[in-house]
Amino acid sequence: MSADAIVVGAGIVGAACAAELAAHGLTVDVLDAGGIGGGTTAAGMGHLVVMNDSPAEFALARYSRELWLELAPQLRASDAFARCGTLWVAEDDDELAAARDMCGAFRSDGVRARMLDAAALRESEPALSHAMQGGLLVEDDGIVYAPGVAQWLLARSPHAARIRVSTGCAVRAVRRGGVTLANGDERAAAHVVVANGLAARDLLPGVPLAAKKGHLLVTDRYPGMIRHQLLELGYIKSAHHATGTSVAFNAQPRPTGQLLIGSSRQFDTLDPAVEMDVLAAMLARAARYLPGLPALNAIRAWTGFRAASPDGLPLIGAAAHASDEHRDDNGGGLWLAAGHEGLGVTTSLATAKLLAAQILKLDCVLSGDAFTPARFSMEHADG
Repeated sequence: MSADAIVVGAGIVGAACAAELAAHGLTVDVLDAGGIGGGTTAAGMGHLVVMNDSPAEFALARYSRELWLELAPQLRASDAFARCGTLWVAEDDDELAAARDMCGAFRSDGVRARMLDAAALRESEPALSHAMQGGLLVEDDGIVYAPGVAQWLLARSPHAARIRVSTGCAVRAVRRGGVTLANGDERAAAHVVVANGLAARDLLPGVPLAAKKGHLLVTDRYPGMIRHQLLELGYIKSAHHATGTSVAFNAQPRPTGQLLIGSSRQFDTLDPAVEMDVLAAMLARAARYLPGLPALNAIRAWTGFRAASPDGLPLIGAAAHASDEHRDDNGGGLWLAAGHEGLGVTTSLATAKLLAAQILKLDCVLSGDAFTPARFSMEHADG
């Protein structure tokens, strides 16, 4: 069997890449060892958030959020899209000052954002601790059920007829012009896109990705308890810890009325087990912001693994760090879309636009320079 492109990975990034290539007229085979929307996509919160830790991250996240807002009217109720906004909560005066700086930066770049003082914060989110000093509301952020959207992109999107999906189909090796499956079968394509997160390391030795383990917990239904995605201002600092274990307050109101509670980060482990000490620390941190949380009923806790690059930006483009056998004269043939860490859902649609533009040599509103895999030499391969 042959196709114009093979996408390895049916998570939200792989699904977005497949749908975008199909929209440009390519036939696409999507191969996944598990199922559609599994792995990190199924484990995450589905938060659509503009982050501005760096100009490149901001540009990718802002553009992708615009694409999500355009896509939202086509999605199904089961995809659980909601434009709930993100409320960054400030605990003290220093964090309130940081929120004002963040607000100014967002507004200067055209992102709708506004400050809430302590009284407005209490009115907006009565369940929050009254010790909080205020917050920053980013109004157009949202949430979505990413596994559902991955399925929609591959099976229901306008050009899905050009996409063939094979689940339970593990890829053993990739090369220029095709892949070898675990059962020894060969699949051919002019372009191969590796978009399977941490597992990209197995197919492209030397890809500098490290695992960041995270815990999440979901409660029973408590409709209206919180209205926005809630994050502490310290979340950004926690997200960039390079060693050890860290926790930060992150709570999401699901359309079902349930609360989804995060977050944690751990390095140097691939053990998927829920660790009770980490979960307890995460929930204790959340209770500092939501004092009523300990009285709620928990339904389930689970873990997942974010794929993180050394500089915190995803690897999008020709797999130029790989050996020459993986590249043609134009640096193409084999492509990479991985390493999105905690922003894979948010940035999936823009990642697909950027990658398709590179593959098809089209213009794109984004520059790919900051995301090129070639920015890492083999010296960085240990991640």
